[in-house]
Amino acid sequence: MSNRWRIIWVSVLSGLLVAGARGASAGPASGSAPGAASKPSRVGTASLARTPPIVEDPRVRSYVIPQRVIWQSPGTTVENAPALLAAGRGQVTLDNPDGCVLHEGGGVLVDFGRELHGGVQIMIGRMRDQTPARLRVRFGESVSEAMSALGGDRNATNDHAVRDQSVLAPWLGTLEIGNTGFRFVRLDLEDKGRSIPLVGLRAVSLLRDLEYRGSFRCSDERLNRIWQTGAYTVHLNMQDYLWDGIKRDRLVWIGDMHPETRTILAVFGGHAIIPRSLDLVRDETPLPKWMNGISSYSLWWVLIHREWHQYTADRAYLEQQRGYLVPLLRQLCTCVDAQGQEKLPETRFLDWPSRADKQATHAGLHALLALTLDAGAELCEVLQESARARQCRDTASRLRQYLPDPGASKQAAALMALADLRDARQLNEQVLAVGGAARMSTFYGYYVLQARAQAGDIQGCLDCIRTYWGGMLDLGATSFWEDFDLAWTQNAARIDELVPEGKKDIHGDFGNYCYQGFRHSLCHGWASGPTAWLSEHVLGIRILAPGGAKVRIDPHLGDLDWAEGTFPLRQGLIRVRHVRQADGSVKSEVTAPEGVEAVR
Repeated sequence: MSNRWRIIWVSVLSGLLVAGARGASAGPASGSAPGAASKPSRVGTASLARTPPIVEDPRVRSYVIPQRVIWQSPGTTVENAPALLAAGRGQVTLDNPDGCVLHEGGGVLVDFGRELHGGVQIMIGRMRDQTPARLRVRFGESVSEAMSALGGDRNATNDHAVRDQSVLAPWLGTLEIGNTGFRFVRLDLEDKGRSIPLVGLRAVSLLRDLEYRGSFRCSDERLNRIWQTGAYTVHLNMQDYLWDGIKRDRLVWIGDMHPETRTILAVFGGHAIIPRSLDLVRDETPLPKWMNGISSYSLWWVLIHREWHQYTADRAYLEQQRGYLVPLLRQLCTCVDAQGQEKLPETRFLDWPSRADKQATHAGLHALLALTLDAGAELCEVLQESARARQCRDTASRLRQYLPDPGASKQAAALMALADLRDARQLNEQVLAVGGAARMSTFYGYYVLQARAQAGDIQGCLDCIRTYWGGMLDLGATSFWEDFDLAWTQNAARIDELVPEGKKDIHGDFGNYCYQGFRHSLCHGWASGPTAWLSEHVLGIRILAPGGAKVRIDPHLGDLDWAEGTFPLRQGLIRVRHVRQADGSVKSEVTAPEGVEAVR
């Protein structure tokens, strides 16, 4: 069976994918540099102006047919709504059969079955009046968002991507509209005294055609779905650059990129979108400015470069960073006071749930700075910048002489454990494992899992993944969200249904800080951490030497009976299968590509 991304969603996509064609501007293959300009063509004689360069689009257009009609306006305002679920031929003709007809005041809401990035194509047949009709189009990541009006207590917006607008629908023509993240679309006829025949409706999915080279399967189908959903969440955000969200923010946020990078390496391998995005923000952030206006995000830039070099061993690319990396590390070394405390400037940020906790923010930033200087020293040694490497190590040592209190913050405690500032087992017992998945965040949940694994609490991690990320699946998610709190689930309706009377709206009624109500992104790449974590800790695959020359295989099954999968390296795929034996031991089968030493 092919391991292409469509297979991952076979249970959802069966019957959805109607057509997908790579156009004349189709993009390069997985791993090639996106956005490369083609050679200008010449037309006629040399005296004619040269054709401007054409920038290729690395994404593929695919058409997806609605799976359900969830709602239609009452009475006789809508005729034959089920016709919208027919695949059709994707072409308006003079003899199109009758489709769905919207009369004055008519509206209909459809479900495309999964989160998508792109827009919709609406095909309109013969109208009595040949003038265009005005149609309102609303996209939503949840049913309730697609049913909402802009503004209001639930904060529906057009931020970053327009998801609610009125457009002109042509007589005997096709309208294509939208560039956002969505699953649901509502259409309403706004003109009075008019009717409009909709003879076709399909989503236009814009997505890179990537092979899922990494894989994960185990005896727990819930964990399999979580791994796949995390992979798909990041895949959706691999657009022109690596975004954090396809509805909001659609930007390259360097902190968000770290868990996304770990997921990409586990699923797709060393894709060029990672350095492309790193370089974009570097070039737009001259020192001494902080990336994305957040001091900790410049730290994450260094840490991602360490991940990239460990995976690729690309010395030439690292050399390109010398003029920025070395001065940045010097700047970071000045952010430590005489007592060995971090003094990173504003904006000081770990994640949104810890935003108001100054004690936790200080402890977390202190640990994050120590981790960054460790990574910086490693990179400087590769570049033979021995003086800067020594400065990084000396400053990191000073940071470790001071031990801030993380309080009850799981985010801060996780970073302190990972930086070896405090004992991981003790922090797990006192902070990280307390309340299970309570007080987690989708961004720092990954680092909480990493710290708990360092403490040896694999079973606690598996339970947490099932409860926290699985909780989003239970509410209808097909991609993971910007944030999630288990407390929100009390008496909450699913995102794929109209909210029943007496139930809470999981999308519109919750959220904090910048993600209140419907502004909340339900597809955020920083939430993909379990995908990378399951590959590293359950499959047990960890790169020990740059470029993957040496890899450790150290599986931890917890309560699982078996687990198997692949991990992509430059040299090829590592394949593993681990099976628990009757005596409790684990038997492993490992196949490594030539040039890779796999050790236990």
